[in-house]
Amino acid sequence: MPPRAAPRGAASLRGGRGGAARGPIEIGLPSDNSHITTIGVKRPNFGTGGRELPIYVNSFVTTIPEGVIHHYDGFLVISPSEKTLPARLNMDIIKELQTAVAPEIFTPRAVYDGRKNMFAVRELPFGESNSYEFEVALIGARAESANARGPKVYKVRLNKVAEINPEVLKRFIQGEQSHDNTVLTAITALNVVIRMEPTMNYPFNVRSFFTDRETKDIGSGIQLWRGYFQSVRPGIRQMLINIDISTATMYKAGPLLRVCLEFLRRDHPSQMSKQHLHERDFLRLQRFISGIRVTTAVPGAGGRIAQTPRVVKKLTRVSAREEMFTLREGGTMSVAEYFGRVQNRPLQFPDLFCAEVGSGAKIPLELCTIPPGQIMRKQIPAEKTKDVLEFATKRPRERLDSIKNGLDVLAYAQSDYVRQFGMNVSSTGPLRLQARVLKPPTLRYGVGSKQPTIVPNNGSWNMVDKKFYKPTSPIIRWILAVFESQTRFTAQVTNDVMKGFTEGCKEVGIKIEPTKIVRYGTGHTKVRDFLKSIGMECYRETGQPPQLYVIILPESGNDIYTEVKYFGDVEMGVPTQCMKSLKCSRAKPQYFANVSLKVNVKLGGINTIPDPSSVSVLTDPHMPTIVMGADVIHPSPGSDGRPSFTALVGNVDSDTAKYIADSRVQTSRQEMIADLHPMSMHILGMYQRYRQNVERRQGTTSNPKRIIFYRDGVSEGQFKQVLELELPLLKKACADLNMDPKITVIVVGKRHHVRFFPQSERDADKSGNCPAGTVVDREIAHPTEFDFYLQSHGGLLGTSRPAHYSVCFSYPLLYFADALQSLSFALCHVYARSTRSVSIPAPVYYADIVCSRAKNHFDPSDSWDLIGSDDAASVDTNRAMDSLDKFQRGFKPLHHSQKTLMYFSVS
Repeated sequence: MPPRAAPRGAASLRGGRGGAARGPIEIGLPSDNSHITTIGVKRPNFGTGGRELPIYVNSFVTTIPEGVIHHYDGFLVISPSEKTLPARLNMDIIKELQTAVAPEIFTPRAVYDGRKNMFAVRELPFGESNSYEFEVALIGARAESANARGPKVYKVRLNKVAEINPEVLKRFIQGEQSHDNTVLTAITALNVVIRMEPTMNYPFNVRSFFTDRETKDIGSGIQLWRGYFQSVRPGIRQMLINIDISTATMYKAGPLLRVCLEFLRRDHPSQMSKQHLHERDFLRLQRFISGIRVTTAVPGAGGRIAQTPRVVKKLTRVSAREEMFTLREGGTMSVAEYFGRVQNRPLQFPDLFCAEVGSGAKIPLELCTIPPGQIMRKQIPAEKTKDVLEFATKRPRERLDSIKNGLDVLAYAQSDYVRQFGMNVSSTGPLRLQARVLKPPTLRYGVGSKQPTIVPNNGSWNMVDKKFYKPTSPIIRWILAVFESQTRFTAQVTNDVMKGFTEGCKEVGIKIEPTKIVRYGTGHTKVRDFLKSIGMECYRETGQPPQLYVIILPESGNDIYTEVKYFGDVEMGVPTQCMKSLKCSRAKPQYFANVSLKVNVKLGGINTIPDPSSVSVLTDPHMPTIVMGADVIHPSPGSDGRPSFTALVGNVDSDTAKYIADSRVQTSRQEMIADLHPMSMHILGMYQRYRQNVERRQGTTSNPKRIIFYRDGVSEGQFKQVLELELPLLKKACADLNMDPKITVIVVGKRHHVRFFPQSERDADKSGNCPAGTVVDREIAHPTEFDFYLQSHGGLLGTSRPAHYSVCFSYPLLYFADALQSLSFALCHVYARSTRSVSIPAPVYYADIVCSRAKNHFDPSDSWDLIGSDDAASVDTNRAMDSLDKFQRGFKPLHHSQKTLMYFSVS
């Protein structure tokens, strides 16, 4: 779309920092791409702002095949029961088909994605029908449920559906071809080609595979394996393979009973019997092992023992001694008796539960074995998160070395599949390119600051000698509630914490008086009743309710925290600030300075604002702007029946520093925000009222002229859905409020594997990462659409991940590359609870927090954690809908007094 004249006061929008308007044609862009269609906005130009920085990117150039690729889609692997088979079993079936059943047809061998797509470099000889059906027999451990009566036979039907001319990819990366289905299918084909060899030989998970070259046992029956991610991605004028290291949680190989004992932290199998195992532990164990593949030794003809693979469905409720089944010839027998008398395998632990497998058979735990290399596709226990992070975290130089070493494992040059498709992967190492480092925004602090403005250094600054831009009203009535024993948290410690907290607030400009209400709760205290009672005590003494509760939590205080947040956010509408006893009891002034950052915004203050001169796009008085952040969070794997939560956050002030939020419940794993219309109405209405009542804008001057809508959490394949399903809801909300702002929709992606590495140590920060503000919009960016990668935060541990920004909608086109990159970078500096820039714009970060906090909108006295299914296999559609309805009815709205405050500023 050609640029239009800049509106009044917006001269700096199209160029860089206040430069002249710039047209869409630049060196590197095709001179005529009017025939190209895109899902998002076409790239108008490339950014030029900032200083140059030479970096490596973990991408490797690859050639595009020359010959036609034959696509066999609608591909079916059919078992006698017509059910969907695991991808690993499908791969084994295809391997047997190509190497043993019909090698003369599959020469050279085709590649297969484990589901429904097969690609071949020559047309398979299927005759005029272009279709053929094969029978493949699998013997032993590879069959899903082979038995002593013989191998299991699968039917495989192939249908040719298309021919792919790789020429479309050459045109696409040159910016001369639309991003259509032919391009998507061609990229899919190349991905299947490079993944075929490793997925045949290693455990795999979609785009990664894992080896046992580097492992770590983290207890609870779990191991970590190092793996390699690989993905073919189009760049500008080149096709790339993005390679990264990855981590998988694996079930520990060996006897299932031993793994169960490790998970429950028990020493002996007798401690797992029904009388010794609490119901909650039983359900935890069942969730952990459901879906796991085990092998069992089954006696066969001639004394042969077959290791039969089976999938655990659930645990029996009674022991092997008590579990009865009906014999074919009549009568009943217990499982323990059957294995002892019929199979001559007396059980050592007959009082333990049995594993019920997919076929319905009940197998004693002691007879099941977990094969090696089995990925655990569930959320890891919370206490293991630290172990996973430690294993997965590598400093930039170490990570880049691991990626280079991974090329030996990937062995593209030795892969028959890669060679026969004519792909040659660069052996010169990772891609080198020139990034740019953007200038950070200037931040403004309040009256009384010795340094009223500051320019962050590598995304960091401090609060020394600075006052908040707008401190909250004086805190006169506040309460200190301590949920620790007085022997551990003594009166002296309490006084020290109170002193540290009040001095921390005063240092940044908050007026606060010492509290006279300090009360101790115990482990048996009913949290909300206790907080209400001391709140009433404050009311009796002052005639007014408390302004703030400061809560001291024990180290294992998650349940208390949940009660506190429900009490403050939903029930009573009083801001709460929690501190862990261990941290605050020995804290230095810096700790309380960080606490004050949260307290100030929770009570209505503003910590800092970007100086108007450095973000004129946001602060132009003629173009008032709302910046929104939207996100959806889904239940963890295996949590069937639980809903997804949505959040929308937006600023209400002209300085884009004060935000409000709205959150809802919706159908589990639904990505698009169903209630975006009423949520947008709420944010827009609050913006309008704040502009009228606080900033004294009248009439239509209180309406926004622009909306910048940052959407988090959607994949590239869902961009079209955002435009078709969510954008109309946002537009309708504006229309219903008689507003007509210009809308820009930007998707912020974090779940990708692109990483930046400085070429020289002198260009790195202290953590070895590229400095905050590093931006790339050329070689690795989209060939035709408006996108860029921005690493907006300074590194701490490991290798920093840049955020990927894709401009999906902007009509008319208001922002060119430099303006949008600088704007996004500036918004990463206004995250209220930190004196560091963050990895994504603050409203998006807030939306993520609001989603996570949504679970605190349910009354903790109800058993919400039990609404979902503990037996994932038993969930059906009706039950899921009933569960969603119950969640929606139980989801309590935010208390009205909290709706205008940044209650979500954590803790």
